[in-house]
Amino acid sequence: MNFGQLVSGQQDETKKEIQMELVVTDQQKIILFAGFAIAVVIILLYLARDNILRKKTTYDFEEFDSKKDKTYEKYHSDWSDDFEEFGSRNNTPVENEFRIESQNNTIPDYYKILEIPHNATKEEIKNQYRKLAKKTHPDRSNDKGSEQIMVQINKAYEILSNEKLRKKYDLYLGKI
Repeated sequence: MNFGQLVSGQQDETKKEIQMELVVTDQQKIILFAGFAIAVVIILLYLARDNILRKKTTYDFEEFDSKKDKTYEKYHSDWSDDFEEFGSRNNTPVENEFRIESQNNTIPDYYKILEIPHNATKEEIKNQYRKLAKKTHPDRSNDKGSEQIMVQINKAYEILSNEKLRKKYDLYLGKI
């Protein structure tokens, strides 16, 4: 057996190039083109589904100035500023607390807690709060109830120092 011939025979086989040609008939080309066209139409319909399914109104069929300049309408619309959902209350937790306490007749008199008159100014409220805070602070006072008193003083100051909350508090307290 000739070893040299075997090796050269293998080299000849690897040198042969395999040539494959893809042959597509006209009928297959039509099927491929139709498939791609259908896929493109489906994608476009999917992307435009909101515009297609939207219910048309009289606004869509008439000419209005606002339709011509939509960027102005988008940034200068008054509709978003005062939108309020019907049946919902936009009460803050403090307002809810006022309402519940006034219904139960347990609303505290923050004016008595701070020892100020009902017509006290913001400056008088602040000065009286600081005076009472120094006097009843748990770190300075040895009383066991000083923490609870300080909580009430802080709450009274929080309500009475804020103009909006003070008006609502007075409304629920019945002082207006």
